Amino acid sequence: MLVDHRYYHIKPGMVGAHLDLYEKHGFAAQTRHLGQPLAYMYTESGEVNTLVHIWCYEDPGDRMAKRAAMWKDPEWQSYAKQMADSGYLVSQKNNLMLPAKFAPIKR
Repeated sequence: MLVDHRYYHIKPGMVGAHLDLYEKHGFAAQTRHLGQPLAYMYTESGEVNTLVHIWCYEDPGDRMAKRAAMWKDPEWQSYAKQMADSGYLVSQKNNLMLPAKFAPIKR
């Protein structure tokens, strides 16, 4: 299994607006291609204005194929444009990770 751990910094005060835009215009298209995320979270305390979402794939090829299909989807493309135009996103980081054999992720 390959885990894509995505970490986003959002403009202060805009986390709610960012989540609303994603829920209304991005979630259906993304999950149609990637399946349900393992987690989709925002900070309660600590490094505020931060979102984390975690997606699981069979392997790098599975991730590449699913994300390529998603980026061809007109609904996802429309959402990506809306998000870019919103200016909510400050920065993004993602780590591709492998679960340790003694702590497998059960899906």
